[in-house]
Amino acid sequence: MGARAVRAVICKPFRAVAHAGRPLCAMVLVALGGLAAPPAGAADYSGPLFDAHLHYNQEAWNGQAGPHPPADVLARMQRNGVKAIVANSRPNDGTKALAASPLTRAAGVTVVPFIRLYRNRADYDNWYRDDSIHDMVLAEYARGTAAGPFKGIGEFHLYDSGNANGPVAKKLMAFAEDKGLAVLAHVDDAAIDLLMAHTATGGRKLRLIWAHTGIGGTPVPRVDALFARYPLLMGELSYRPGLTCADGKLCPEWRALVLKYPDRFMIGSDTWVNQRWAAYDELMKGYRTWLGDLPAEVAQRIGWGNGAAVFGLR
Repeated sequence: MGARAVRAVICKPFRAVAHAGRPLCAMVLVALGGLAAPPAGAADYSGPLFDAHLHYNQEAWNGQAGPHPPADVLARMQRNGVKAIVANSRPNDGTKALAASPLTRAAGVTVVPFIRLYRNRADYDNWYRDDSIHDMVLAEYARGTAAGPFKGIGEFHLYDSGNANGPVAKKLMAFAEDKGLAVLAHVDDAAIDLLMAHTATGGRKLRLIWAHTGIGGTPVPRVDALFARYPLLMGELSYRPGLTCADGKLCPEWRALVLKYPDRFMIGSDTWVNQRWAAYDELMKGYRTWLGDLPAEVAQRIGWGNGAAVFGLR
């Protein structure tokens, strides 16, 4: 017997109960489980987005001669409802160009500028011990941008967590905490502890945004433990292995974690290569899909509110 026929048999006795018959039948079906009509799928999140991990590297724009000049990338943000970005670039000229462009204001996009530690690709593997990087950061911080002062440093990479103990890494972590700057770090979980140890408060007052929340697949219980240890640690969710399952929704253990820490996660595009710019619409659509499956308040926080609160946006 099909599900429709079963429902007809169960509901038959209630048909004589005037207007109350249908709701009474529905209650019985729910109690029996699985026989009531399935609920409609959750709608995608439709609110504003804060892209907390965006690069505008030289190969993207190249002084507006590249494939993605400011007008192009800002149009991508605008049509996807991206209202603010953490911008960082190699070199920092890309970030400063977005911060200064009248097109940015016209698109309704707020630039939160970060100082990137890379002048070129060679700096990726050497920044943590190169004093010229430290000097560059101090000079950029003193100059600021057309959109206001720099709000953070990074993204930087540590391919060996032990390099978190490099002399420049130590100085920059102390500098960031002292100046109230956020840090965007692409590191493993061991490096989180090492970097935090270089601050005066042991990381209690350092706003560290963990790029990809452990791109190597740090187990969820370990992420949970680090969040409990460091009250200002936040997770950015681009490229995160195991985050979503086949239906594009959050996998169960990640759903549980974001519901436990709704004020500690943000989303990002990580446009580190031009192919990510080409896929920008798809990336933002993916976020809207799984955000739409969360309680509305939680979706708003992760999609927009957490980043806005950290950087004082309205």
